[in-house]
Amino acid sequence: MHKLTNMLTTSTLAALEEMLQNTARSTPQEYLPIHFLGGTRSGQVIGHLNPDFIPYLQESLAKNPISHLEMGHDRLTIHNAKPLSLSESLAKLADRMHQGGFIPGWRHEDFAWIDQNGHEYFRLERSAFRTFGFQSMASHINGYTKAGNLWLGRRSETKATDPGRLDNLAAGGIGADETPWVNARRELWEEAGVPPQIADQIEPVGRIHMRRPIPGRGFHDEQLYIYDLELAENFIPTNHDGEVSGFIEISLSEAAARILADEFTSDAAFVTADFILRNTKAISV
Repeated sequence: MHKLTNMLTTSTLAALEEMLQNTARSTPQEYLPIHFLGGTRSGQVIGHLNPDFIPYLQESLAKNPISHLEMGHDRLTIHNAKPLSLSESLAKLADRMHQGGFIPGWRHEDFAWIDQNGHEYFRLERSAFRTFGFQSMASHINGYTKAGNLWLGRRSETKATDPGRLDNLAAGGIGADETPWVNARRELWEEAGVPPQIADQIEPVGRIHMRRPIPGRGFHDEQLYIYDLELAENFIPTNHDGEVSGFIEISLSEAAARILADEFTSDAAFVTADFILRNTKAISV
């Protein structure tokens, strides 16, 4: 895409740049840290608990302890074990939290918790990752045309999170047995009907680390793997999995306006803002 084809005001670009500086927010002080003992992350904090969840969890673990887990007054400690055993213990904990009403939108799909060296330590129901503040991964794909427009999806009104909000052409959490690349290609087909021969042309362009508290849900900590994909002018996205209610094709200036009007999901807003900043030149007004 030629940068001269998309020109935004300096004030709009400055607003997007300022927004992108706030992707990783600090954890609120009142959140309870989750420590991991053992392995390459021994002694480090790998998650956080919303204070609203703590009394229920303390009472539950006091009555019925779970192996490898230790609840103190100032932390929850996870003791390292074989991945299968640790996953079983955390699954019991997540099931209790789900029964207590603290984990909505149960997905019956696992995410993997992976350290900085790429080693997997446990798997857990994906909807529980936010409850415990564990870091997850997702892929996001910017679909653009040679004319300089972006294709955006609108999330279904039945989605458990961010119903009706604008999203990237395709995006999704990376499952326990997926790589970012494999996930991106799968999501492109399921969400936007992009066939494999086109999806193979995705271009990896970077990564964004998102961290923010979610009121009533927990703490969102996710690595977003970002891809760009040029689409033919005659390509029309078609949803296959029911998670997208429709698509719109808009200019980068309109996309910027919709970001600043808070019409996007938080993650897609940052990914789209990053794309706009990489593909525009400023004009003075």
